Amino acid sequence: MIKKIRRLKWKNIIAFSLIIIFLITLTISTIDIIKWKLDSNKTDKQIKEIQEIIDIEEVIEEDITDEIEIIEQVEEIPQANPYWDYIEMNLININFNKLKQINSNTKGWIQVNGTNINYPFVQANDNKYYLTHSFDKSYNSAGWVFLDYRNNINEFSKNTIIYAHGRTDKTMFGSLKNILKSSWLNDTNNFVVKLSTEIENTLWQVFSVYHIPTTSDYIQVNFSSNKEFNNWTTMLINRSSYNFNTSVNENDNVITLSTCYNDNEKVVLHAKLIKKETR
Repeated sequence: MIKKIRRLKWKNIIAFSLIIIFLITLTISTIDIIKWKLDSNKTDKQIKEIQEIIDIEEVIEEDITDEIEIIEQVEEIPQANPYWDYIEMNLININFNKLKQINSNTKGWIQVNGTNINYPFVQANDNKYYLTHSFDKSYNSAGWVFLDYRNNINEFSKNTIIYAHGRTDKTMFGSLKNILKSSWLNDTNNFVVKLSTEIENTLWQVFSVYHIPTTSDYIQVNFSSNKEFNNWTTMLINRSSYNFNTSVNENDNVITLSTCYNDNEKVVLHAKLIKKETR
């Protein structure tokens, strides 16, 4: 009888402990969801405020003469290649005065066709600050779009890197996952990235997209030789989940967009500079 009572007591203790663990887990999950939603609302508000004060102007080439430069291509490009359509595309131009009044760390504006990516980007002294701070520098787990601290936006490195969180509500780089979908890949108009900075406006042609287990080999900024750079770009092209039929050589500059695909993988896009306008 005593043994039976003891067994019942232990069963009750175990059941009670499991209930407590479940309630604690549920409470933590609920708090996390609430925090995520609050940060998402703050981000949406920040985006709307930016949209209200900024007009994205298109640079009409007919109105410009010497300021536009088409980057010389070493290899012959077939007429069927959409490159010839890309270099006819208008650049975008942003007045950064109001943005810099909100955040002096503002370095430029990025726009990616076929995604929701259409934001100003910033830069800190490290690659951590804007993982947890919004454009106005307020704390926000949604973070913001930011330039690698090693890059100089006024003088493009061989690889210029821009990061942001892959938010499930499609803000920040949440829609960068679109680059892996057939609907995005079937439209060649999507294969461009447009940047505007205080000194120039630029157009970049996509040459590689993929998702990969988290690694740092694609975020190299400096290269000791042309051979090292060419080996690196060859690796990126071979890694791509889609063949863009776009060559890259030692004379090119690359832009890299990176975000999380899941907890253990990244989504990455690489493009090369093909056109620029000095402001």
